[in-house]
Amino acid sequence: MNKSLSIVGFGDNRAPSDFYPTPELTTLALLERERFDGLVWECASGDGSMSKVIEKFCPCMSSDIRTDKSVYGEKGIDFLNEYREVPNVITNPPYRLAQKFVERALLLAERKVAMLLKLVFLEGTGRYNMFRNSPLKTVYVFSRRQSIWAEGKVGENSGLIAYAWFVWDKSYTWKNTLNAKPYIDWIND
Repeated sequence: MNKSLSIVGFGDNRAPSDFYPTPELTTLALLERERFDGLVWECASGDGSMSKVIEKFCPCMSSDIRTDKSVYGEKGIDFLNEYREVPNVITNPPYRLAQKFVERALLLAERKVAMLLKLVFLEGTGRYNMFRNSPLKTVYVFSRRQSIWAEGKVGENSGLIAYAWFVWDKSYTWKNTLNAKPYIDWIND
């Protein structure tokens, strides 16, 4: 039986290293809406599909935990064990480690963090506390499903998941700004 790789869950048929490259238009949608001053760290760079788009807008440092020759940027860098501070972090994190990536990025980024995540990332009591205690500014929801393929290979399972860009901005906090709460906007490109 030919099993296609899953984009949905945590099963055995996930792509190796959770590698689901981000389409160029998905990254462009963020960068057309948000400005990132200073260096951006793309910390799960994979083949560089996101990094190459970011580099057109601002300086970008790329790294990935994988060590194979297809990795764009620094190889063998485990972001969850890094201590480098940078102005900004933008990535499409491995889904099973998404919350850990967000929490680590919020520790290391001086200004902004943007993560491409499933819209259901908004759910959960554990994440509720993370959201309430972090400067989440905007959730940009894609009105059209994004075609994100396992290992970048066109297959059966795409367009099944609703995605959004989640943007945290350390200058935008609930505690420091009167009535500041995250807002939702839509990407309808």
